[in-house]
Amino acid sequence: MNNQNGSIRIQIIAAYVILCVIWSSTWLVIKIGLQDLPPISFVVVRFLIAIVFLVIASVGCKNLLPKNKSDLFILMITGLLMFGLNYPLVFWAEGYVSSALAAVLQATIPVFGMVFAYKFLPNVILNWRKFGGALIALFGVAVICGRLLDKGGVMALWGGIGLVIGAMSAAFANVLMKRQSIKLPSTVIAAWQMIFGIFPLIGIALVTDGNPMLLHWNLRAWICLLYLGIIGSALAFFLLYWLLHKIELTSLQSITLITPPGAVLIGWAAGGESFSVWSLVGAAFVLLGVWMIFRKSQNETKNNKFYN
Repeated sequence: MNNQNGSIRIQIIAAYVILCVIWSSTWLVIKIGLQDLPPISFVVVRFLIAIVFLVIASVGCKNLLPKNKSDLFILMITGLLMFGLNYPLVFWAEGYVSSALAAVLQATIPVFGMVFAYKFLPNVILNWRKFGGALIALFGVAVICGRLLDKGGVMALWGGIGLVIGAMSAAFANVLMKRQSIKLPSTVIAAWQMIFGIFPLIGIALVTDGNPMLLHWNLRAWICLLYLGIIGSALAFFLLYWLLHKIELTSLQSITLITPPGAVLIGWAAGGESFSVWSLVGAAFVLLGVWMIFRKSQNETKNNKFYN
């Protein structure tokens, strides 16, 4: 029994570390891929690849279809918010913002998730510590956006705002999923959300990017697409949902605190990105605020946690 528990613990640690590395690296891979592909088409092909692998992973599952119209509606709405709005904003914004700062601004998802959860979920406590953490994180966002305007111009500022709007949409999608509690395998849920999310993007890509066959489909673009589609999407979602059943939600949410520093390190080491002192200060405030939201007091229980 002890050997079995030790084996499971090793698997959990390995899955957690791999997921942190994956989500820290995807930001730079997006930045590199944007050198060849326009953002909307980039998003569409990434998730088409991911859908194929998620469908393969779902073979043999008993439940493949939503049980009722309510579940189908929630999958559609959350898919549009997460994959139809958040990811296109991330890809577009990284054309003007460094990959590391994009990761930091997306780390505000738990901040908005806390507010939405307090409004729409039962038994969610919004205390002064969490409220203060939200204010500190938003102050950090303001510092970062101020530097983006100062150093990168108006488009960099709009990129930062787009990332924050995307974080809000992702947070709301997560809370809706928690509220509905859809009884489907995790790979099936992710596949349905991606299908609903990218469906309108296909039409937008055809209008804005033109004939997809004429895009710059070189080796670098395909490496980025395959990495993001297979590793950054299909594998990442599989590990995420597997861990969700193995460890407490609070422990899993801590990945949000690890990913931005990892993205900064990878962006600096592999992407040659540099950061101003004020950008790093703003990032520190964001992560401090998120940590305050995640920090568990003795009076709080697992049932009082919001979903991310």
